[in-house]
Amino acid sequence: MLVDSHCHLDRLKYGEKHTDIAEVIEKAQVKGITHLLSVCVTLQDYPAMAAMIAPFKQVSSTCGVHPLYEEAVMDEALLLEYASAENVVAVGETGLDFFYSPETKEWQIDAFRKQIRVAKQLNKPLIIHTRGARQETLDILREEGAEQVGGVLHCFTESIEMAEAAMEMGFYISVSGIVTFKNAKELQAVIKAVPLERLLVETDSPYLAPVPHRGEENEPAYTYDVAQFVAELKGVTFEELAKVTTENYFTLFKGAKR
Repeated sequence: MLVDSHCHLDRLKYGEKHTDIAEVIEKAQVKGITHLLSVCVTLQDYPAMAAMIAPFKQVSSTCGVHPLYEEAVMDEALLLEYASAENVVAVGETGLDFFYSPETKEWQIDAFRKQIRVAKQLNKPLIIHTRGARQETLDILREEGAEQVGGVLHCFTESIEMAEAAMEMGFYISVSGIVTFKNAKELQAVIKAVPLERLLVETDSPYLAPVPHRGEENEPAYTYDVAQFVAELKGVTFEELAKVTTENYFTLFKGAKR
């Protein structure tokens, strides 16, 4: 049993590679992925995403505003309303990205702080995106008391020092298909050093398909490929990797239904 701890089911190309969401979920189940977390990136997108996944009990959701969507509305009251839903198990994807969008730094910081506060109000964990903002991300998490709810640094590509600092605050580290890339030696060393008990696996689909699917649209079924690579990297069996990361997921996201 595996969990895809981060995918964007509303952003896959239906009608091309996939007929519909039911087919995507079925293909994932064939590969042993029994639960999926569908991650929201704007408040405008949330209602449609929630309706799309509603028939599928094995899919949980999040609600938040991604740091690269500065044109999106960051309405704290609306986020609180949406994120209060039972099937919403986390707040995010939120965080900071000064690599791609340094010009929106102030907007990102404001939106990030607001989303941490909503997560604390609801006692739900955070889904964190961080790129080019290591110290700022850690500082804001500390300043806002994010350790009260914890969360995950998703699609992790940062340093072992950042991973350790985040884990000290109760956060998990999630690894995507990037770890399978030939040029990802530094990331592989980091993931090898992260304790299995603090690790999650994800696809971040439709982005970043792992080897041997590079160049394709990513999908939740490819969680299997990520997990297989990580198990070999860490010197554990696939079964142990699957069991521990699944338990980690349900320990963190207490609202998710097995």
